[in-house]
Amino acid sequence: MENSKLKPTTATTESMLFMSPASSSSRATIEKATPTMTIDSMPSMSQASSSSHAASTYPVRILKKSEYREAALCLAEAFKDDEVVQYAIKTGDRKNSTPEKDWKLHLHMMECITYSHCISGLATVVGPNYDCVALWMAPGQNLDTFCTMFRSGMLGFNWKLSKEGKKRFFEEFMPLLHDTKHEVLGKDEERSWYLVYIGTKAGSRGKGYAKALIEDTTKQADIENRITYLECSNSLNIKLYSRLGFKLVKKIYLTRGEKPVEMDIMTRLPVAEQLAGKTMKFLGELGSRE
Repeated sequence: MENSKLKPTTATTESMLFMSPASSSSRATIEKATPTMTIDSMPSMSQASSSSHAASTYPVRILKKSEYREAALCLAEAFKDDEVVQYAIKTGDRKNSTPEKDWKLHLHMMECITYSHCISGLATVVGPNYDCVALWMAPGQNLDTFCTMFRSGMLGFNWKLSKEGKKRFFEEFMPLLHDTKHEVLGKDEERSWYLVYIGTKAGSRGKGYAKALIEDTTKQADIENRITYLECSNSLNIKLYSRLGFKLVKKIYLTRGEKPVEMDIMTRLPVAEQLAGKTMKFLGELGSRE
């Protein structure tokens, strides 16, 4: 999910999508750390180019398990107003809750999700103060094992949700994401890169951080000739992702709330397939002119 899929006031997000030139196996092994969902703070290509020096000053690195709280705080701030991320928290049967309690539950959820990626997925960060964080699932990785769920606190998180929140998160949200990813990717599902979350602090937007995190992993996907997948919860981010090679392929909706909540499914083909597609299109147009 991106950060806008995450649309915060204190911070923003980029997708409800790694690192530098290491092989995929070394990335997944080096810290066993691993989205869609989001990107309000992701700069445009022109913005990124004018401020790329900021991102280049701080190299992309893998998040250590001991840093999960700082990273989770970045994501929590970035997604605090996101409808998708708040879907299981702001429910009708929690009307007597307070903003403070909502924030505490939201932060706890982001800590569980971040830690689960640190132990069984991939978490990357850039900037001097956890300015932008991305959570990934590398090809073949699985966060749904009992061990990962237990160690990350996700099993305990279940008990903190309201009755309606449990149904929204575990019976609607998670199955919808799982089934949609399988439907869209088919045989490529197990060999794809999956951007689960990416978020940027509000004061760090426009510095190229999100672009750096995404390109760091899509370059690896290009080397491995793999597709990249994400869910976007803010339609304004579609153009931003498009500039990084992603295409909108499907829209899905969460429907248990008062109004449907939309998510946009986007995929990015490896650069070799992108070039092959453009070549075939050019040849086809050339042939039609003759």
